This record gives sequence, structure tokens and C-alpha cells, in this order.
Amino acid sequence: MASTINEPKDKTALTYEEVAVIIPCYNEAVTIAKVVDDFIATLPGARVFVYDNNSTDGTADIAREHGAIVKHERRQGKGNVVRQMMRDIDANYYVMVDGDDTYPAKAARALLEPLFSDEADMVVGDRLSNGSYGDENGRAFHGFGNDLVRMLIKWIYGFKFSDVMTGYRAYNRTFAMTMPVTSHGFEIETELSIHAVDKGWRIAEVPIDYRDRPEGSVSKLSTFSDGWKVLKTILSLFKDYRPLALFGWLSLLLVVAGLIAGLPVVAEFAATGLVPRIPTALLAVALVLCGLLSLVCGLVLDTVVKGNRKSYELTVLQEYRRQQEQHRK
Repeated sequence: MASTINEPKDKTALTYEEVAVIIPCYNEAVTIAKVVDDFIATLPGARVFVYDNNSTDGTADIAREHGAIVKHERRQGKGNVVRQMMRDIDANYYVMVDGDDTYPAKAARALLEPLFSDEADMVVGDRLSNGSYGDENGRAFHGFGNDLVRMLIKWIYGFKFSDVMTGYRAYNRTFAMTMPVTSHGFEIETELSIHAVDKGWRIAEVPIDYRDRPEGSVSKLSTFSDGWKVLKTILSLFKDYRPLALFGWLSLLLVVAGLIAGLPVVAEFAATGLVPRIPTALLAVALVLCGLLSLVCGLVLDTVVKGNRKSYELTVLQEYRRQQEQHRK
């Protein structure tokens, strides 16, 4: 069933008219004209949307002059922009890219190919495998942060991304229509990645070239502030998607700490029949009880998550069927 959902009735008639290029922007007047021109030339027939996020440098006017469909999102933050894009734009395929001209438009065709051939639901533009990001980006902590996030996702979710923080992605209609965006800022890329892994979507990675921002273009990404938000997002989604694992590990740590504190007290009681260290004994009991309570919380939340996951699968199935009905018409 899934093999025909996102394909046109006549596969030989496949064009880029089914593609929406979505570009969240905040003060990108230096680069937005080239970005819009490049995507219009690379994907003829595709609709190019620029969502202006309170720019003060004329970004929206420049994008409109170069043929983009311009909309405005007043809630500040990339996550807020992407959420509104998902709500507003109806297309069979989406290409999401930043407006800073760091990603080549010519790579969009390679990103779309796994979607067109129904081999993937989300395609990630991998900047790291070919070394272009390391050569172009001089901010050492950015590379370190990306590696840290990749490691955490591999450890928690068991999927090894080559590049997690890339802003260049493509995905199909079903993925877009069932993706619950909760992020507000730059942590949106992490949320998209974890959601795709947790819900079992097919993921493909396509190596792309990366170039640093041109002179005069300024990054809005704060290495430490936004990096901390990304880490909080990972932990929050870990709680939401894998509660038994999180509370299970916490339970183990608490019980082990309780045993370490309590075993000497038990040994002393066995030898003398006395419990002289009452505070230590109470601490040990409290730690073990907290550990058991944590395990119970994990079990209850795990049941809730499994129920939500089943409901989500039914929602996806309904979206597939709705699209099938549209293709039949």
C-alpha cells in the first residue's frame, strides 16, 4: 500500500510541481535572493515559500521580488516557523532549507530522489561525511555539539545519524502531515530526527557540500544557548518516547545508592543486633523506595506511550488512506 501513496498516477509524468521548498528566514537580506533564484532554477515548477520571522532588513520584499511566495510568522524562533509551515502548505514533497545560502540548491534533486522512488520518508542532507562542513565552518564547538548530539541519539535510540543538526532536509506528505512540532527554536532539527527514528520512518542520508555564510551574513545560532536547548530537547523527548528506559536507569541508580548506604548498617546489625546509625538507615530505605517508585512510574508511562504510539500508527494509516482517495479522484 505505502509504495503508491506519494507517487503521481503516471510515474512518467513526475515533475517538481509536487514539491514545496520551505525557507524559514530571519534577517537574510544578503542571501535570500540567491537562494530563491537557485531553487527556482534547480526545481522548475516547484513552489518556493519564504516564511519571514520578523525580519527588519527587507528579507520578505527581496524574496517576493525574486518569485517566492512570502508569508509571515510573528512567533519568534525557527521551530515556530516550521510548525506554521507544516500547517499552511499542502504538497506531496517538501524541501526544507535555510535562507543563508550555506546549502547548494543543486543538491535538492538528490534529496528528493529517495522520496520519488519511495525508498525513504525523510532524507537528511549530510554535511559531515565529505568533510565540507569541517573545512568551511570555523566554529569548533559546532562540530563538537553535532558529534555529542549524534552520540546521544545513537546511545538512546539506536540509530546513527551522520549529521543531526543539518537544516537541509526533504520529506514526504505523510511525514509532514503527522509530524507534531513542539520545538520553538533551532532544536527543531533534533526533534525531526528523533521523531523519525522513534516512529520508524524510513530515513536516508545524502552527502551534500556545505559552504560558510558569505561576507555580511550573520548567524543567529548561539553555540552555547541553542546547544543547551538541543540537549534539553533530547532529554525531554527521551522522557516522552522512552520513559521506561529513563526511569529504569534512574531506579537502578537509586537502588544501588540505597544498597551502598544500607549494607554497612545491615552488616552492623547482623553482628551486634544494634542500629546505631539511624540517619544512614533511613537514607538507605528512602533511596530504595524512591528507586522502586521510579520503576513504577516508568512502567505506567511506558504503557501510556505504547498506547499513544498505537494511536499515532492509526493516524498515519488514516493519512495514507486519505491520500489514496485523492489519487483515485
